[in-house]
Amino acid sequence: MTSMRTLPGWVVTAGFVLSLIVTGLAAAQEQPRAPSGALGSGAVAMDGAYKIGPDDVLDIAVWNNPAVSRAVPVRPDGKISLPLLNDVPVAGLTPMQLRDVLTTKLAEFMPSPEVSVIVREVRSFNISVVGEIRNPGRYELKGRTTVLDALARSGPFNDFASRGRIFVLRPNGTAMKRIPFNYGKVIAADGEHENIVLQPGDIVVVP
Repeated sequence: MTSMRTLPGWVVTAGFVLSLIVTGLAAAQEQPRAPSGALGSGAVAMDGAYKIGPDDVLDIAVWNNPAVSRAVPVRPDGKISLPLLNDVPVAGLTPMQLRDVLTTKLAEFMPSPEVSVIVREVRSFNISVVGEIRNPGRYELKGRTTVLDALARSGPFNDFASRGRIFVLRPNGTAMKRIPFNYGKVIAADGEHENIVLQPGDIVVVP
């Protein structure tokens, strides 16, 4: 067998360079990629379509049919009442989804209905802040709101507030999901801890 020592110098050099190239390509292919569903700076813009909730007021317009067109409130049970259709569940739908639902239902009574849905008044986006904070209470929100936003609105903290043990209670079916929130770590300079975006019905608890 021929040993490495007997090989010409140019062969050894070429082999070493080729090894570096292959190693570099493998490393490039193994670079970690962000998961496709990971939240980024544009996640809210991409996925933040408004979902209708109880107490919202909707403008339902059916082209050339004023008898069905009207402004309707969403009842506490998440439904609206319309002529011909009676009760229609709407809570949790986006306006575009509700438009499609109404179009399909009205097609049973009229040819090719043209429907538009506009949220006239947003009243369902409510969160609560309770505990050791100056202004606890229920707050009606109009847009994207984080825990820091809610604390700024209801603060300042009381003297005995435990800032490292704050948590969010989030409705999860018939139960409540508990999400920890460490105020000190979230506002730290390293920015490694997430400032949670609130959802309707969330309760921010300051022990």
